[in-house]
Amino acid sequence: MRQRPGGPSIEEEPARSQTLRLLTYNIRHCRGTDGRVAPERVARVIAATRADIVALQEVDVGRKRTGGLDQAEEIARLVGMDPHFHPALHIEEERYGDALLTHLPSRLRRADALPGLVRRPGLEPRGALWAEITAGAARLQVITTHFGLLGAERIAQAEALLGPDWLGDPACREPVVLLGDFNATGWSRAYRRLSRRLTDARRLVGPERQQGGATFPSRFPLLRIDHVFVSAGIAVERMRVVSDPPTRLASDHLPILAEIRIEPG
Repeated sequence: MRQRPGGPSIEEEPARSQTLRLLTYNIRHCRGTDGRVAPERVARVIAATRADIVALQEVDVGRKRTGGLDQAEEIARLVGMDPHFHPALHIEEERYGDALLTHLPSRLRRADALPGLVRRPGLEPRGALWAEITAGAARLQVITTHFGLLGAERIAQAEALLGPDWLGDPACREPVVLLGDFNATGWSRAYRRLSRRLTDARRLVGPERQQGGATFPSRFPLLRIDHVFVSAGIAVERMRVVSDPPTRLASDHLPILAEIRIEPG
């Protein structure tokens, strides 16, 4: 109950559900399928989706191959968002990894490496990034990642995300979204392992409310390896793979846009 100024108590307004647009996008350090590095093209793709939260993989920061630009900061600036960045790879001043962008209030919860394979020390390092994002009365836990290319590597990384440092952390309470490039199809062991804890958002929408499926390669997509997983407390309104000529040119992956509704707790 709350007091109306100068009058009797009135009932609190009921909590309202929150609708958000989430995008996951492997940008291949902004190198398009024409070989040109163009962060502005990636930014235009993102802006056209009107996403509230954007998960990016393969982001360059200070790398010679992309002109030393901080791509996380630059793309965030172009789309009017604030970035969180985690370098899975860090060599001197050059960094490469994952980013979360949003215009909503957010705080970084964790950014850390994921395990590789002891017997294969030369594999590309992988990591994950977890931010808590406030949307109205809801506090949404968002984790993005980019898994490795080998099956055993992906299993180790999935198990790490399911462990006490990430999804098993008491602070990572529902509602939760896990999204990114998992390099894993729907019949892979890593995908099935994650699906025991969270639900593939695509399974929660009927065929009339989703468009496309495969995300790689962007020009002739054959594989569905980018995914959005959600916890209980999240309804999925729509999903689509963004596929138009500018998007097919901007990267070798197509982004996934999911519209979700967070139910009041």
